[in-house]
Formats: sequence, C-alpha cells, structure tokens
Amino acid sequence: MVQVLHARATTTIAIRKKIQQSQKGVHELAKELGINFKTVLKWRKRDHVSDLPFGSKKLRTVLTEIEEKAICIFRKTTNHSLDDCFEALKDTIPKLSRSNLHRCLKRHGLSVLQKEDLRTSSAGKKKFATCEIGYLHIDITEINLADNPKFYLFVAVDITSKMTVARLYKNQTIENSVKFLKEVIELFPYKIHRILTDNGAQFTYELLLKHLRPKSVHPFDLLCKKHSIKHKLTKFRHPWTNGQVERTNRTIKDATTKTYHYDNIIQFEKHLQEFLLVYNFAKRLKSLKFKTPFEFLAEKFKNNPTLFYQNPDHYSRGPNSEDSNDEVVLEENRIGPSGITRSINNAINLSSLTSSKVSGGRGAKND
Repeated sequence: MVQVLHARATTTIAIRKKIQQSQKGVHELAKELGINFKTVLKWRKRDHVSDLPFGSKKLRTVLTEIEEKAICIFRKTTNHSLDDCFEALKDTIPKLSRSNLHRCLKRHGLSVLQKEDLRTSSAGKKKFATCEIGYLHIDITEINLADNPKFYLFVAVDITSKMTVARLYKNQTIENSVKFLKEVIELFPYKIHRILTDNGAQFTYELLLKHLRPKSVHPFDLLCKKHSIKHKLTKFRHPWTNGQVERTNRTIKDATTKTYHYDNIIQFEKHLQEFLLVYNFAKRLKSLKFKTPFEFLAEKFKNNPTLFYQNPDHYSRGPNSEDSNDEVVLEENRIGPSGITRSINNAINLSSLTSSKVSGGRGAKND
C-alpha cells in the first residue's frame, strides 16, 4: 500500500506504530530512531497513525448557515447542475460565486448528481440540427385531476427560442387542434415556417386506411398551407422524434399536477398560465446560454428584425395598463383566460422571481 505523507514528515506509518507500542523512555526512543523527542510525545498521545488535515480548522466562507441550507435544499429538490443552480440562486444570494457554490455542495456531499436511469436517458439519441426560429413541435397530453373528467392539454414549443404556449380543451378533436394553431400563429411575433406533430387524427389522415380517408384535405393542413407553413410528421412509433415538446409536457406536469392539488380544473388552468408566464419571461435556460425565451427573442429581433411581424417588446403592455380579460371563464370547448394573451405585463413583473420559485415543483429542468 502506498503511504501518502506530508512533505516534511520524519516518520513513517511503521515508525509511528513502533512509537505507540514501545515501552522505552521518550528520550531513549528518540535517540534510537534519530528523531526529536517532541515527535515521540506527539505520536504517543494519538490513537491513530495518519496525518491530520492541514489548513484552518475553522470554516471560512462568505455564505451564512441559512444560505448553505437553502442551497442544499434547492439542489436536492431540483437536481439541477452546478451552472443551473448558480444561475438560479445568484440573484437571491448576492455573495454566491460558482466556486463557493461548488465548495458548499462538496462539503454537504451534493457535488455529484445521481445518474439517470439508462432507460430514460438521452444517450445515443441524436440532437436536432440547429435552425432558425419558427420551427414548432406540437403535441397533446392528458390531464387527469381527482374527481374531475379527463382534459387535454395542447402544447406548442419553438425548438430554437423555447417559447411555449399551452391551452386546455375538453376534447382532442380536429376543431380544437385548428383553434389551437390559430392561437399559436396569432401569439407568436414571428413567422412560423415549420410544424412537427405526431400522426394523430387531430393533425393528419395519414394513418387512416385509404378507403377511410376523407377526400378533402385535413383542416390542420389547410390552415398550415394558408400561412405557408410546412407540416411535418414524426415517424410512426417514434415518439422521441417529437422529443422537445414531450420534454416540455413533462416539465409542465412536474410543476403542476405532480406537485400540487387542484380542487377543480379552473385552478389548474390559472396556475398553468402563471407557470408559462414565468417560464417564458423569467426562467433562464441553459440551452439559451442562460437567457429567458423572451430575452432570446429580444436579442434576435435586434440582430435580424426581418424574421418578425412585430417587436417582441410589444408583449409588455406597460405598468399602468389594466387587463380586463384576466378572469378565468368556462368556454364551450376550452377552459382558460378569455383573451389570447393574459396580461403579459404580469410576466415582466414576475421576472423578479428566481427560477427556484418555478423549480419548487421540480419543473425547471433544462432542455
């Protein structure tokens, strides 16, 4: 076994054991071993033969005990990476730096994240090629609440800007998919050039047998053609092709239904829209180099305004504007705010929230 001793050590482990076991006098043993008698006294007083750690015995850190506890709780709750934790907490803890954050996590045994299950990890799967903003993934996911009927959440996410839109409907019908796409087109301030969906009947007739297919074009495709949008379909039984929106579905559920209880679907819809406002306008994403989707679009507008119909800053309605459509109402086919945009100004106010507020529901994981 290799002995690791400090540079100025005058004894080995064998000599230290001999000192502790010997019955000879201090000075006699020191003369025999050719060492200082103080060294003999030191090792006789100890019940081990290893060197003590060097450095200050008092912990020197600018972080308070409460701040360290908050960091540990945040790390355990969100399972974020070091950089994600730093970006989320640096505004809340002014003296926090990346290095003292790492030292804090190491002291508390949290410096290494748990390995993901190989069945759910993305190992071996290819990444999407980089493209310009306007490439959307759209999907439908079920929402099940206790003592409530089943509802369907339509979700659209831009794979480049990560801007996300979600609407809740009672049924997953062709009519609702068309209504949702119309809302998405109106809401996004730039040109949508491509949409990727699965092969569900809400989006295409491709999976229907030829003798069952209607002769007319699918209404979803008609709307795409009207706005010069290319509609692409995933390969059959390859749901990971639409992985961006699948991951967004999980993020939304982690932050809502998997964490909180809702008495009714109205409560869920209200919380959902609040979460999306914070996600789009306040949450810094690692995939966007720690910018929010809104900041990413604002920067993109400055560099290439020809891609946009309007300035993304127009989403902010000003500090004195009133939102008359902020009430949550039950509509014929959809539950949610009666207006297309719910007081986007509220999202600007919510930007003061750190992503830890969102991640309290474990839903702030990076794309």
